[in-house]
Amino acid sequence: MDNLRSSNDVWLQQLAVHLEREKYDSGVVKNYTAAVNRFLKHLEKNRLNAEHVQSSDIECYLSALRLSRRYRKPHCRKSNGLRRLHRSAIHMFMRVLHGQWPIAMPPGSERERLQRLVIAGYDGWMCDVRGLAAQTRSDRLAEASRFLKWLTESGGKNAEDLKVADIDAYLQSRAAYVRRVSRKGIVTKLRGFLRHLHFARITARDLSTAVIGPTLYAYEGIPSALRAEDVEKVLSVTQRDRSAKGRRDFAILTLLSSYGLRAGEITSLCLQDIDWKNSRLQVRHSKTGAQSTLPLLNGPGEAILDYLRDGRPRTELRELFIRSRAPYRPFACGSSLYTTIRRRLAAADITPTGKKGPHAFRHARAVTMLRSKVPLKLIGDVLGHRSTHSTGAYLKLATDDLRSVALEIPSEVRT
Repeated sequence: MDNLRSSNDVWLQQLAVHLEREKYDSGVVKNYTAAVNRFLKHLEKNRLNAEHVQSSDIECYLSALRLSRRYRKPHCRKSNGLRRLHRSAIHMFMRVLHGQWPIAMPPGSERERLQRLVIAGYDGWMCDVRGLAAQTRSDRLAEASRFLKWLTESGGKNAEDLKVADIDAYLQSRAAYVRRVSRKGIVTKLRGFLRHLHFARITARDLSTAVIGPTLYAYEGIPSALRAEDVEKVLSVTQRDRSAKGRRDFAILTLLSSYGLRAGEITSLCLQDIDWKNSRLQVRHSKTGAQSTLPLLNGPGEAILDYLRDGRPRTELRELFIRSRAPYRPFACGSSLYTTIRRRLAAADITPTGKKGPHAFRHARAVTMLRSKVPLKLIGDVLGHRSTHSTGAYLKLATDDLRSVALEIPSEVRT
């Protein structure tokens, strides 16, 4: 018992050191250590070792905590803040203890072990043979895992036992409540996985040819874009926010509106990508893997410099944009910017009819260049497109220019 208490004291001290190293506020350090101390006393009372705790043990503890007198007080019923605090503190403690949380559990069966091997092989194939980006691989792995799980739950089948009827049944279950463009995405991901199964000789034939999906015609949809006045308004409103977060968001919005970068290209920017001496910006295009050297314009340059001086947290990380609250980390991926952009649009009282995230600024930049008579090839180079076919979709955005060349409707047709 004394050894268990001694171990708990050591781990509690390690948690406090971790929180201070990550530059958490002193109040957070105090609250988190108090919550974990309570949890450790619970473990000690039940003769449990923290190293052997499972997710189910934590959930049982939190459930019991909700029923305790302390958390049945009126002010606690109005908010789940205290319960969230305990959950966050315990999960952080487990990450400090194990390095990650939840811990990857060993496969529960031989079938699950084989499925994990198939998924790992698929990831390697996409990376080494196809050269796909990390985000693309992540999306396709998620669909492949979902498909294998469905096979197990629907009939207990393995990948090598696949039939065309199984594929049709899966697509019917997945596509029942999604739009046509989403069904097309599911089909594309499934085809890629089926090609790998045949390439790895798991299936005797290439079943990807049997997958039938909806037809999406070239340029059938019109990309959504912010109006020029909307872009100026959101930039103006965000610039007035002189907090550290406001300076960071203004720099991000300036890069989006000036260069039309993808969100992932902004989150992957590092300090060494900015050549202040020669006024250049190095961009790694997240979708194509190519790199571009762009001139560092005055607007984005000044916004970045303002952020580096008075907004960026003091950290040894080399990524340009860092979270504004501890733990100070770079954005996980481009999708992390969606909430930030959406909030800035709402603060400027702008409600776009289409996209409400970073890509709306990319489309707006394309329209601006089109109306400035910039050649399509140059627009594609700035946006990081591999071919002019990708850039051609933006031609539909210049609706005012299309109206100027519209043909007159014959009078007999109008009547």
